[in-house]
Amino acid sequence: MKIPLIKPFINEEIKKKVMDVLDSGYLTEGAVTHEFERVFAEYINVKHAIAVTSCTTGLELALRALGIGPGDEVIVPDYTYPATATVVAIVGAHCVIVDVEPKSMLINYDAVEKAITPKTRAIIPVSLFGNPLDYDRLDQIKKKYDLYIIEDAACSIGAEYKGGKTGTFADISVFSLHPRKFITTGEGGMITTGNDAWAEWMNSYKHFGMSMGNVSREGIRFEIPGTNYKLSNIQSAIGLGQMEQVWSLLERRQILAKRYDSLFENIQGITLPETTPKGIHSYQSYCIFTPSRDNIMNTLRPQGVEVQIGTYSLHMHPAFRNGKLFTIAGEMTGSSYAYNHCLALPLFHDLTHKEQDYVVSKIKEIN
Repeated sequence: MKIPLIKPFINEEIKKKVMDVLDSGYLTEGAVTHEFERVFAEYINVKHAIAVTSCTTGLELALRALGIGPGDEVIVPDYTYPATATVVAIVGAHCVIVDVEPKSMLINYDAVEKAITPKTRAIIPVSLFGNPLDYDRLDQIKKKYDLYIIEDAACSIGAEYKGGKTGTFADISVFSLHPRKFITTGEGGMITTGNDAWAEWMNSYKHFGMSMGNVSREGIRFEIPGTNYKLSNIQSAIGLGQMEQVWSLLERRQILAKRYDSLFENIQGITLPETTPKGIHSYQSYCIFTPSRDNIMNTLRPQGVEVQIGTYSLHMHPAFRNGKLFTIAGEMTGSSYAYNHCLALPLFHDLTHKEQDYVVSKIKEIN
């Protein structure tokens, strides 16, 4: 049985939207991208949504908009995709890497407070796999130490905390639109913020530093040095079509995740990650903890069942042991546990119950 980890949702309506863009001849960022931004902002319930080339470039934009650079420190979790940390080095700041909670795999808030110094300007917590953060605790830390919160919300479109959606709590949040996400544009990202000045600056920077206000009699004006992080109308047509189905796609993922939960009940050796209290998980990935993680991967992949590690422990990789760019702050016991035990399972909109049963039965046999 061939079961992929994820399949993007592409229906005939989405294909038509892409063909309409191709037929129009206007392929770069334009009206379709702007409509995608509007719909995304409306769904999140936030003032500004800014489409960019990736979550990585979006995080870079966020740091630059807040004036973070050489001489500053930014705290990130160890258990995350490398982009969360590398963007800090890209803008010239120093990245301080802290541990995560082993049961939730989210940033350890006590470790964050221990790592704060007079040079700390921001924290980039990750709402990993669609699990929302404890935004109340983050807000306390933000106010206590006068810091910015830039959320790496790559995985968490649709996640909620106390009734509010991820993307509304941090100073700036950045989502990924990579094909592993259930809302995808192939490659791409979306920034959300409620701050007018930051939104205007980021929009200008991603358009080569162009003034985004009224064009003067002299024509276009370039106010700041910028670059090109625009998202094309072609890609945005895919995202716009998927956003029209976001509620049903999200509900389907959550139903399938709850069914996985019930199937794994009482299977010895399998434990499930904790969801943040008062939070609603969006399940970009459905994960389990198992001491047989590698054995399961090595057995199921050749059989056509695509399973995967959760993500990476940065401290294990040479790139993040450069003391000039990165500091590993403390023992990474939570991150190491997550890295060695977390297994991501197939989850997509048309995954069948038969396929779920097959995956779980195979894991039970191996585990």
